[in-house]
Amino acid sequence: MIRAYKFLMRPTAGQQAALGEMLRDHCSLYNAALQERRDAYRHVSKTTVRYGMQSAQLKDIRAFDGEGQGRWSFSSQQATLRRLDKAFAAFFRRIKSGDTPGYPRFRGVNWFDTVDFPKDGDGCRWDSTPHDPVTRVRLQGVGHVKVNQHRPVVGKVKTVSVKREGRKWFVVLSVEQPQPEPMPETGLVVGIDMGIASFFTTSDGEHVANPRHGRTAAVKLEAAQQALARFPRVGRDKRTGNHKRAVHKVADLHRKVRRRRLDHAHKRALDLVRKYDFIAHEDLKIRNMMRAPAPKPDLDRPGAFLPNGADAKGGLNHSISDAGWGVFLTILHAKAEGAGREVIAVDPRNTSRTCPECGHVSAENRPTQEKFHCVDCGHQGHADIVGALNVLRAGLVRRETQPA
Repeated sequence: MIRAYKFLMRPTAGQQAALGEMLRDHCSLYNAALQERRDAYRHVSKTTVRYGMQSAQLKDIRAFDGEGQGRWSFSSQQATLRRLDKAFAAFFRRIKSGDTPGYPRFRGVNWFDTVDFPKDGDGCRWDSTPHDPVTRVRLQGVGHVKVNQHRPVVGKVKTVSVKREGRKWFVVLSVEQPQPEPMPETGLVVGIDMGIASFFTTSDGEHVANPRHGRTAAVKLEAAQQALARFPRVGRDKRTGNHKRAVHKVADLHRKVRRRRLDHAHKRALDLVRKYDFIAHEDLKIRNMMRAPAPKPDLDRPGAFLPNGADAKGGLNHSISDAGWGVFLTILHAKAEGAGREVIAVDPRNTSRTCPECGHVSAENRPTQEKFHCVDCGHQGHADIVGALNVLRAGLVRRETQPA
């Protein structure tokens, strides 16, 4: 199995400047390759430029710009060109499926924050000084950079990536390691119902509170954004020190919310994996759930529109985004795979409207957000617990019907 490790780097001032130059040169290479594809399609009889053609030009580019592009790893530059090729592949794939995707865009320096090294030892070397008590990663053109390795790396390092987050630098390792031993079986199964009032509710009746990290940080974030908005819009070279600090303040607050959300997702997913052998959850289409409501034209007044509940839907979408269901479910599946647990996603339709006793389905079974009262047999309970029970039942049925 493949596992990722992320460690904080401790570059010197000179190494930090070199890392910034590396990102800028890779960003320039990405944008130049994109421009070449655009020009070839528009002006040369709609000619398609592919990765192989652009990769073959790297040797001449490095020879011409030895002080710039020639300093960096050849394989990392190939990885940057592959990133652009994947962007175009995704663009054309979505067009064929009937979507309306945006054309691949040019990257600004602040929006290009990662350089990939496809192979450890080719332009980079993890733990380059094994006899040194301080872990270091060697990067071509940068040198041996100190790394704050807070846990051991188990397995063979396959790829290395350098990532900038604000004013900090991280190294991300992709490691191939054998399948770990599964956790001891507990004999317990569970269904979980995702929600807003509670982050999720289990079929055992446990309610996990929604931390609402975004709402908690909203006051500080609003003040930081207002402070940033007071600065006039000027070019990057004309920004003052206060302006740059205001930008970093807003970005740091967003990253803090993201880290807290990830920490909560990891802890809750680990709790479930340790306790249960089988976990069923709703197969949520989060992107569809967060779509804005369609406008309703007013036929009596041309050019006017009727109320469509966009404000209320916007608030719900913000709460869904703040909960981070997608991140949690991704982490849950990853942890369950390493622990030898089974996780199944089931159809979420009518899970909170179906009576677990008699099977009667009706919207009237849920008179309020929390209350469930079956209009057929009279069964009562908490709506989220009822939904979790139905999710578990559907998951067990699906597990039995799956081929071995």
